[in-house]
Amino acid sequence: MSATLDKTLDERILRTSPLRRLLSRPELGSVVGALAVFLFFAVTADGFLRASSLGTVLYASSTIGIMAVPVALLMIGGEFDLSAGVLVTSSALVSSMFSYQMTADTWVGVGVSLLVTLAVGAANGFVLTRTRLPSFIVTLGTFLMLTGMNLGLTKLIDGTVSTKTIADMEGFPSAHAVFASTLTVGGVDFKITVIWWLALVAIASWILLRTRAGNWIFAVGGNQDAARAVGVPVTGTKIGLYMGVAFGAWISGQHLLFSYDAVQSGEGVGNELIYIIAAVIGGCLITGGHGSAVGSAVGALLFGMTSKGIVFAEWNPDWFKFFLGAMLLLATLLNTWVRKRAEAAA
Repeated sequence: MSATLDKTLDERILRTSPLRRLLSRPELGSVVGALAVFLFFAVTADGFLRASSLGTVLYASSTIGIMAVPVALLMIGGEFDLSAGVLVTSSALVSSMFSYQMTADTWVGVGVSLLVTLAVGAANGFVLTRTRLPSFIVTLGTFLMLTGMNLGLTKLIDGTVSTKTIADMEGFPSAHAVFASTLTVGGVDFKITVIWWLALVAIASWILLRTRAGNWIFAVGGNQDAARAVGVPVTGTKIGLYMGVAFGAWISGQHLLFSYDAVQSGEGVGNELIYIIAAVIGGCLITGGHGSAVGSAVGALLFGMTSKGIVFAEWNPDWFKFFLGAMLLLATLLNTWVRKRAEAAA
């Protein structure tokens, strides 16, 4: 009798209503916000609903989303990276300058850039875990060093603040096809960055929801000491997360390079805040342990709709940062409210 009662109680505990499951989703607030922004610009901006505008909005979203996905995973793991923006530029500079100076196939530069970029990410994670310094300090130091190196080495090697063009070098057409080509679907042009973005969202979602590594990420972000006590490889997890951000920076850097065939060494400064904002709008918490890859994608999409919606509405683009800040505050408040409702319903 007692065993039957216990089983019944267990089944009641496990049974969850659809509403409760919906309220527990970290990306709920960003989805609501994205729908509101879409409807707003659909009414106020002429041309926003045109098919040709879709490709423009998705491209703007993908350039942010490629980085927002790994940044979201890092934030779920309880850390963040202030060097992510300039690391994109560093990746492009290494690829360009190595190919040009060594007179090598551009794919050789792409490969060297991948190794260097991943090494920077691994170094961030290693220093963080060994010193136990806050990620703010560690990655701020990396940000400053990379900013100086980007400018200093470019001037030293190329004599100017930008790299030499590599458009006429062997391998450029194929690399351009992989990182910067345009696809036409149903008469609408889409940049290949949209494919990279969607692929990263799918892979990151699978890692978070279907693998042991995903459990480790949530555990490390929720309570690092408790996670270590039950055998979670905290050091390896955090280093892996920083290398994930570096991988995203490599993809973005190669897109930057092969879109314009040359790189300005001062680019990327400030973009790290955009990536973090997209992740927070998507439901990630600064304190860690909560968020999703899909939410970061919706946050990036919201960013893309706002940046291009203002243009289509023919408003002063100076207002963009105002709208971005308002979206950040509203999304954070909505996410907090949703979490409290979900906890109250549990």
